[in-house]
Amino acid sequence: MISDVQTKGSWIEVFDSNGKKVSSMPSSNKDVVGVASDFFVILAGSWIETYDEKCKKIASMPSSNKIVRGAAGSTFTVKSGSWLETYDRNCKKQNSRPA
Repeated sequence: MISDVQTKGSWIEVFDSNGKKVSSMPSSNKDVVGVASDFFVILAGSWIETYDEKCKKIASMPSSNKIVRGAAGSTFTVKSGSWLETYDRNCKKQNSRPA
């Protein structure tokens, strides 16, 4: 279970519900843009990537014209033009609606 993901210096660190660091990965060209309970979302150049609590990549998708708004539960939300789109941790679209 992920409670927090922080960028510290040149590292992205993942913490569990006890505040204990469970994993880390280099942060070069990566920005944390969303944290859910069992995955987190990274913007890496022109890609949106999802990772598990061990910093293992789950999936990725192009970020063209997409802005990650946040993550919660088992999904993350992206603004794409005038639409809000919901994706699961595998970057599969769940639904979309007008923004």
